[in-house]
Amino acid sequence: MESPGPGARCPVQEQRARWERKRACTARELLETERRYQEQLGLVATYFLGILKAKGTLRPLERQALFGSWELIYGASQELLPYLEGGYWGQGLECFCHHLELYTQFAANTERSQTTLKEQLKKNKCFRRFVRLQEGRPEFGGLQLQDLLSLPLQRLQQYENLIVALAENTGPNSPDHKQLTRAARLVSETAQRVHSIGQKQKNDQHLRRVQALLSGRQAKGLTSGRWFLRQGWLLVVPPRGEPRPRMFFLFSDVLLMAKPRPPLHLLQSGTFSCRALYPMAQCQLQRVFGHSGGPCGGLLSLSFPYEKLLLMSTDQEELSHWYHSLTLAINSQKN
Repeated sequence: MESPGPGARCPVQEQRARWERKRACTARELLETERRYQEQLGLVATYFLGILKAKGTLRPLERQALFGSWELIYGASQELLPYLEGGYWGQGLECFCHHLELYTQFAANTERSQTTLKEQLKKNKCFRRFVRLQEGRPEFGGLQLQDLLSLPLQRLQQYENLIVALAENTGPNSPDHKQLTRAARLVSETAQRVHSIGQKQKNDQHLRRVQALLSGRQAKGLTSGRWFLRQGWLLVVPPRGEPRPRMFFLFSDVLLMAKPRPPLHLLQSGTFSCRALYPMAQCQLQRVFGHSGGPCGGLLSLSFPYEKLLLMSTDQEELSHWYHSLTLAINSQKN
């Protein structure tokens, strides 16, 4: 039996070599992208925040609402970069994790920031002119202020991907393995919190929009505290007579059926009146026809203790989306 040649490497050595290559590649990407990120943070801090402070174009509260914790996030990057440039990955990222709460605060302020930007661009002529002038600077590469304000949350997602990859490709015997593993966990937890904040903000926007579409005394507070899933037109099939189009709003716990107000209504044209509210915890859902995916649409049966609802659509794909959304709502009430 031939013995391996002197240049042969065992599988363990090959795996370690692959880890080292991936680690080196990830570390280099983290360093290069951090330099660019810090540069962008600095440009906004200089050409927007700094000048706005000096000129007094925005009041302090308006400036704080618009930029949130931007300057502190910039400071955290300035603190991190020297560690990365020196190759002290574990130590640098361990220190950086003390600043992760800044990203949670920044995410929580996103909706307020967007609202402030829209309001100031609309009513503050000096601010509008200033923003257009600064956005035209070549340093920003054609990005608008609205795009620039999303950079920290985009960077947090990059942090998660890169730091997790760095930890996964660092051997357990490495001196910074423990620090990197902890940093990867903390960054992932922060990214998840930020994602949850974003989901709640989007849901709140949907709820406000739907509430604005509903009119009448019965509509007050109907959307409060709910999770929005879907809306759209469906045909209600009665026991006798022709199907009637109705607008449906599906939330995590109820299905709301609404009827459009007359177009000539003086005060409430373009809105809907609530006709019925169906609890999803009591719903039994069945697809009567429309399983094949053909072009003829389909029919859904929704059974409640005191009523049965037949909903039809001529769009097979739309009906499938409704079926899956209704199933999701029903299952969420069982857990």
